[in-house]
Amino acid sequence: MNKTVMITGASGGLGRALAARFATGGFELILLANKNIDALNAHAESLRAAFGVSVKTFSGDISDEAYINSVFEGLTRLDLLINNAAVSFTGLLQDMSLSDWRRTMSVNLDAAFLFSKKAIPLMLSSDDKGRIINISSVWGNAGASMETAYSASKSGLNGLTKALGRELAPMGIPVNAVALGFMDTEMNSHLNEEEKKAVISEIPADRALLPKEAADFIFMLSAAPSYLTAQVITLDGGWT
Repeated sequence: MNKTVMITGASGGLGRALAARFATGGFELILLANKNIDALNAHAESLRAAFGVSVKTFSGDISDEAYINSVFEGLTRLDLLINNAAVSFTGLLQDMSLSDWRRTMSVNLDAAFLFSKKAIPLMLSSDDKGRIINISSVWGNAGASMETAYSASKSGLNGLTKALGRELAPMGIPVNAVALGFMDTEMNSHLNEEEKKAVISEIPADRALLPKEAADFIFMLSAAPSYLTAQVITLDGGWT
């Protein structure tokens, strides 16, 4: 039986790359997005045709517990959960509303809690167990000016990863996070070309991280020994 992976934020640049990489590896896919659902469905159809795998898509707000419950309804197996979805607010903290703050936290942190809570019983009931991979950011390690809420949410995600990894280690379910560096994806579309070049000039690898290579690394992590758990692994070209 093929393994099954659930990926949140699957319509973004990294999400699409993750879906393609795991389809290549023979995984059945459960893809979730809150926008660009037509593009996600088209991507799903192309993956079905190319790799002959099952691909299910869902559209909704991942901070809504009722929606998450509906996604898991009838699901009997889950081998891998990738908490990838994220939003960001760019600006000064004093210009940020409480609703902006709460939205960032609910999508970037609360959703990881809710999805993990639903996934764990399925993994415990499987002989193969399962694993959780959280997509974090270098800003969860270091903090970024003008992205306070995003940094705080990713720092919280790192803490969740370390604590839950220790909690589930006796059951053989590894929980790890990947703190990614700068990727030229939709989340950084607020930057102009000059600003992007300025960021890249600070990166020793002298380029942005490619979604495909991030997906390749996450795929490798999904096959790592279960003894590797409760870790936040940085992939940033030597930036931080």
